[in-house]
Amino acid sequence: MASGNFTRVTEFILLGVSDRPELQIPLFFVFLLIYGLTMAGNLGIITLTSVDSQLQTPMYFFLRHLAIIDLGDSTVIAPKMLVNFLVTKKTISYYGCAAQLGGFLVFVVGEIFMLAATAYDRYVAICNPLLYMAVVSPRVCILLESLTYLYSLTTALTVSSCVFSMSYSSTRKIDFTIY
Repeated sequence: MASGNFTRVTEFILLGVSDRPELQIPLFFVFLLIYGLTMAGNLGIITLTSVDSQLQTPMYFFLRHLAIIDLGDSTVIAPKMLVNFLVTKKTISYYGCAAQLGGFLVFVVGEIFMLAATAYDRYVAICNPLLYMAVVSPRVCILLESLTYLYSLTTALTVSSCVFSMSYSSTRKIDFTIY
């Protein structure tokens, strides 16, 4: 092993979406509006599909869980991004970055598998409408949902632990600049 600087990285420097200071406040409000609309829309879907008895079908069950996953996905990323528009020192701690990556991976992998479960539900509804209630029972819906969350959590833990088991000694900068 070559000798070198193995100082432990404690934080990463986030360079931001734009390096122009006059755009930071307008970008903050644009992304705040997008985040607010995302939150309102997803909370509306979750509330409606939970309360309305006519929306207690497998299709809306999967739609509710897609909204939960989307809500979590945007909540993992957006608050830190919004804060970075307002502060001058744009950093994230090593463990904060690991937690954010892990959370993001949980929801992204969960979304992929929940979309696959939703596609399976729609496939059965269209191709086998007479067998639909037997094939896509509430028990199958809960099984598909549980496996989705279990697999996404396992994948996120595995990938995050692999990424953060490496040493980061060359650069601490993460560049998101739009040119």
